[in-house]
Amino acid sequence: MEALLLDRIQFAFTITYHYLFPQLTMGLALLMVIMKLIALRTGSDRWNQAARFWAKIFAINFLLGVVTGIPMEFQFGTNWSEFARRTGGVIGQPLAMEGVFAFFLESTFLGLFLFGEKRLSKLQHFGAAFMVFLGSWTSGFFIIVTDAWMQHPVAQRLLPNGTYEVASFWRFMLNPWAWLQYAHNMCGAVVTASFVVAATGAFYLLEKSHEEFGRLFLKIGVIAGLISSIVQIFPTGDLHGRYVAKYQPAAIAGMEGLFRTQTGAPVVLIGQPDESAQRIDNPLAVNDVLSFLIYGTKSAEVKGLNEFPRDQWPAPLPLLYYSYHIMAGLGTWFLVLMLAAGLLLWRGKLCSARWILWPILLSFPLPYVANTAGWMTAEIGRQPWLVYGLIRTAQGYSIHVSAGNTLFTLLGFLGMYAVLSILWIVLVYRFIRTGPLAAQPEQAAETLTTA
Repeated sequence: MEALLLDRIQFAFTITYHYLFPQLTMGLALLMVIMKLIALRTGSDRWNQAARFWAKIFAINFLLGVVTGIPMEFQFGTNWSEFARRTGGVIGQPLAMEGVFAFFLESTFLGLFLFGEKRLSKLQHFGAAFMVFLGSWTSGFFIIVTDAWMQHPVAQRLLPNGTYEVASFWRFMLNPWAWLQYAHNMCGAVVTASFVVAATGAFYLLEKSHEEFGRLFLKIGVIAGLISSIVQIFPTGDLHGRYVAKYQPAAIAGMEGLFRTQTGAPVVLIGQPDESAQRIDNPLAVNDVLSFLIYGTKSAEVKGLNEFPRDQWPAPLPLLYYSYHIMAGLGTWFLVLMLAAGLLLWRGKLCSARWILWPILLSFPLPYVANTAGWMTAEIGRQPWLVYGLIRTAQGYSIHVSAGNTLFTLLGFLGMYAVLSILWIVLVYRFIRTGPLAAQPEQAAETLTTA
């Protein structure tokens, strides 16, 4: 295998594995703030206990997110040195700000939240939770701004030596693509956290253990999951899709498997793309819908892949097509499931309806799949560009790093991350099995006495 392909596979693997952890921490950060706010308003220690329990899960994911995030930054200098040389004057700024401001803000106040409760007032402890949330979401923003510039470069200046620098810091930070992508991404993070929290509540109720907390987790998980699933589709997903269609029309054509320009273009719900024959096999299509979704009218013309040179088609095209359809299909499932659960919650029947508790429990891995598929859609759709319209992917890798070296380190990452996965599963499973009250028996006794 050639070095460029292995470099792409290695970075894709490490960043996909890494993002399993931040998506949960960013979503949990918001839910922990909501739990602490409810505790402040009601005076109920149950919500405090719930927030402390999820803070432990947050801390585990935060730690593994840090550990798995470090190798990616080194890969800029090892496997993608030409990309780093040419764009370091642009992407270096938000990446540095993420580390200096957001990371230290999040980690400092996480320590205060976990270990400072007895020394802080209730309002101060809530403030610590809020600062963890602020640091987590600010970190996500700086990373998204970096990726958004690669998707839709703005405010850069080309220097005589072939490198780029920021021409306007505020234009760079206010990149419209970044804000749309950020809103869509953070909704996805909240969906992940909501499903994990709701699934844990469903697990407790089905097992008939820690049922009081099971009801709390199920309630907040379903409400947050319903809201975030709706916003994930509209307006954030809809607006982001329109922006992609405007500035990356080849990506939209590849996502939908639209090989030829059409007026009244259909949305293909099911089908298999045949790139060599330039068609969709066994399609189940809804006519005119794609034109309406992008342009607001059924008679609009949507450009197909035939409008673009073959060397500018996203590749691998079938992977882009399937990633997009997996993301969209799972997003629909999340909405349907949370709507049903929300209706039962409103009617007071959710906690006893085992027929829906099981789907909620079994669906907890699916947001991870959907978020991964969504990022694959964005990054494969940008191909063959590393920075869209400026630097092709083949121009950014390190020509002096051999394929053998990359393969060796990739195998090393596979082994190391397998060990980390086992560690994560064991720790999180132990926390969930022992329950929210196990770590503080004196508070548990007080809570159960007053319940």
